[in-house]
Amino acid sequence: MLCAFLDAWFEDRPIARFWFLETVARMPYFAYISMLHLYETLGWWRRSAEAKRVHFAQEVNEFHHLLVMESLGGDRRWADRFFAQHAAIIYYWVLIALWLLSPTTAYTFSELIEAHAVDTYGEFVDANAAALAALEAPAIAPVSYTHLRAHETEAEGGCRRVGGKK
Repeated sequence: MLCAFLDAWFEDRPIARFWFLETVARMPYFAYISMLHLYETLGWWRRSAEAKRVHFAQEVNEFHHLLVMESLGGDRRWADRFFAQHAAIIYYWVLIALWLLSPTTAYTFSELIEAHAVDTYGEFVDANAAALAALEAPAIAPVSYTHLRAHETEAEGGCRRVGGKK
């Protein structure tokens, strides 16, 4: 149902849709870091330094994706910004609640959302491969990529995503 709504809201506006997805995509990592801090504070779990480092690196990665989408004009409409920011806040609290019930469920839910985003990007790239190949990268993209590569180098062995993917 949510995917159908997003399809209708962002019909013929893929960059705005991608900006929305990147705004929301940052929330799982923020929620997970918040909960790991809570668990540490309450003394429930003290071995979360590496998990926090990984989640922070993932959030930084999503932030740079967001910067690219902003540079392409994905956040131009007030209604899109309002919708994305409020959806992100709601998603954050949903993930906090899910984490309290089951961290595994919270991760699984996020993986489903991430899979939808990957499918959305993949469909766009497949449908527009020739046009995309002819475009120059936005000015922020090389800066973001360089920053992310440096950050990965600093994090012992690179930053790894959940599931072992970089």
